[in-house]
Amino acid sequence: MWGGLFTGVLFFLSGGLEGMPWYHYALIFLASVFIDVDHYLAAGLKTGSWRLGDALEYYQMQGLQVQKDQHKGIRKVYDFHLFHTIEFHLLIALIGIWWQPAFYLFIGMVFHTLLDIFSLLHRDYLYMREFFLSAWLWNKVSEGFD
Repeated sequence: MWGGLFTGVLFFLSGGLEGMPWYHYALIFLASVFIDVDHYLAAGLKTGSWRLGDALEYYQMQGLQVQKDQHKGIRKVYDFHLFHTIEFHLLIALIGIWWQPAFYLFIGMVFHTLLDIFSLLHRDYLYMREFFLSAWLWNKVSEGFD
């Protein structure tokens, strides 16, 4: 929903189809939505099931667990989402220097990630997300990939 609204505002502010071709708007919108594919992948890897319904159920159960943990004072990082990391954003931005469509993907990804950050801050859940691939890898190497 927010990705569509954001894309609509950009369409209006940039002069519609005279400002950019329609497919640039489409890339921004699609990136703002499909960045969450990493949530589906994380659920599939955790549960061993690749059904969308199972992924939705997994995150519903995880949400309940997060609330219980937070009530107990437990604050931990939960699932890792590669497409939400700073490094992945930088990779897409760098590709966007040479391949213009990646720049529009980057815009949609940044919009989505900013909305995520505001939402996590509002719910006091910012600690749940690992924003750096390098930190996640360091922790995994230190823990022995348990």
